[in-house]
Amino acid sequence: MSPRPTILKVGGSVITRKEKPFTANVSAIRRLAGEISEANVSQLIVIHGGGSFGHPLAKQYSIKEGYRGEAGQLLGFSKTRQAMVALNKLIVDALIQHNISVAAVSPSSCIVTKSGRIATMIEEPLKRLLQMGFVPVLYGDAVLDSDLGFTILSGDQLAAYLAVQFNAKRIVMGIDVDGLFTADPKKDKSASLIRHCTLHELKRIQSRIKETNTNDVTGAMLGKITELTPAIEKGISAFIVNAGKSKNVYKALKGERVIGTLIQQA
Repeated sequence: MSPRPTILKVGGSVITRKEKPFTANVSAIRRLAGEISEANVSQLIVIHGGGSFGHPLAKQYSIKEGYRGEAGQLLGFSKTRQAMVALNKLIVDALIQHNISVAAVSPSSCIVTKSGRIATMIEEPLKRLLQMGFVPVLYGDAVLDSDLGFTILSGDQLAAYLAVQFNAKRIVMGIDVDGLFTADPKKDKSASLIRHCTLHELKRIQSRIKETNTNDVTGAMLGKITELTPAIEKGISAFIVNAGKSKNVYKALKGERVIGTLIQQA
């Protein structure tokens, strides 16, 4: 039986300055690379979001909604992919500087979606990279879609998909808050952290947020976490931690006590 990998997903809000297009948070990238190196987890897959690199272009050219036959959209697709490659290079370079044997893997070169959901993926290169001891580094990307022409594949959907396909031990999600809260902790001081959540409880919280039409950080966060449902249904736990705080990702990867939200099947 192949060793079960750990999936680390780092949000774009942590590694970029979301208020400044195409601006990386270099200090955070370097710190996280150091924490990943220090944790020294075998069989690790790293996935990162787009933040201020991918999102502005994807929005400008409506990449997620699909190709509408407009020539400008084709150029927009190219720009979006290239922006993500540029951000990925910064992360890969930082990991290499910390003596981690990494290999960048472009999702758009091996994945095709159907109506926004992963339909096919060429997995053999990824399997061989893991077998040889490399750390593959993937990211949310603009990909070809059999129904839409092209779309945006989120890093969250990718994390859950790979966790299921590779029978991962767990998923660690590094975001810019301490976990899943009862309300937006950036706006509501009474918001409380949900430290443990089962799949049943997660669905109940999701229904409540839909009923109140919540569009704040909590609603957006729940949407991200909901992407992990297929993996959680397979018994793969997900731990959400604040990657903006020093040593949190290191502790999460090592299985040490750290503030966050643990989501399990039951």
